[in-house]
Amino acid sequence: MKATLIVLLLVQVSWASPFQQRGLFDFMLEDEASGAGSEEKPIKPDVPIFDPLGPMCPFRCQCHLRVVQCSDLGLETVPKDLPPDTMLLDLQNNKITEIKDGDFKNLKNLHSLILVNNKISKISPAAFAPLVKLERLYLSKNQLKELPEKMPKSLQELRAHENEISKVRKAVFNELNQMIVIELGTNPLKSSGIEKGAFQGMKKLSYIRIADTNITTIPQGLPSSLTELHLDGNKITKIDGDSLKGLNNLAKLGLSFNSISVVENGSLANTPHLRELHLDNNKLIKVPGGLAEHKYIQVVYLHNNNISAVGSNDFCPPGYNTKKASYSGVSLFSNPVQYWEIQPSTFRCVYVRSAIQLGNYK
Repeated sequence: MKATLIVLLLVQVSWASPFQQRGLFDFMLEDEASGAGSEEKPIKPDVPIFDPLGPMCPFRCQCHLRVVQCSDLGLETVPKDLPPDTMLLDLQNNKITEIKDGDFKNLKNLHSLILVNNKISKISPAAFAPLVKLERLYLSKNQLKELPEKMPKSLQELRAHENEISKVRKAVFNELNQMIVIELGTNPLKSSGIEKGAFQGMKKLSYIRIADTNITTIPQGLPSSLTELHLDGNKITKIDGDSLKGLNNLAKLGLSFNSISVVENGSLANTPHLRELHLDNNKLIKVPGGLAEHKYIQVVYLHNNNISAVGSNDFCPPGYNTKKASYSGVSLFSNPVQYWEIQPSTFRCVYVRSAIQLGNYK
């Protein structure tokens, strides 16, 4: 994952001229070429001495193509004198405990900041203020109890899973109009800890993942721009009429490994463009109502539930040729329903036999 991220971001900045470290006596060669200086050729030192006037690479770090990589060095603080033209700063896998005001001064061109797997428990209010072009901020695997309120307005992607965050406040995301991706999984979050409408102001938000927490309901006030919502591994017990309200553009809904026993009629009608529904490993006793009315749905995972019967109109509409997309995956295995009790016409809108998984595979 780390290597892939570095390669992808290197591609984005590969147009830039590479940083070249110059020797202390290189200026003598320039003088000689212009006719100045003595007639004797200067002796180049065996060990290069860096030009004190040029940008320096922090000790033990590696700098190339506007990427500064300082990972896995046991650092306890952010290095000083970072090159001002840095676009990607990698500080993951260190021992940094605090992000202070001035740690990122002069880094107005920084696009990506990676602070994954440190020991950060405190971020000063103005620590990210100089980062006026920051688009990606990775804070995962730290010890943060809350997210900083003053994050750059340019931010597009925030990943902060595996921290100690118990509250998500509306004030944190209020002005982040460019945000597209938010990852908050594996935090001690409860439903009461997510302020209603906390994400609503972000009109471009497309992806949210809040998995493996203690929330018991689907967060309210999610923006209509969402195309993917991942809430796997929580303690959600039901989907009611308001759970998915306003999510007209949602294409993928992940609710695996919860305790859902009820999907109220009409709930799925709020997601008319849904293509994937993951409800496996829950406590459902029947196929959720409304699937037959969905014209675009292609994948439905219902395995490992308590479904004992499947009706002939549970998945497909009564008429033919009314569904825009055929199913590419329907899983019903590890349910008490017997496959020979399911009518052949039940899957009349499925054109590939291998798309249906009914056996228990025991």
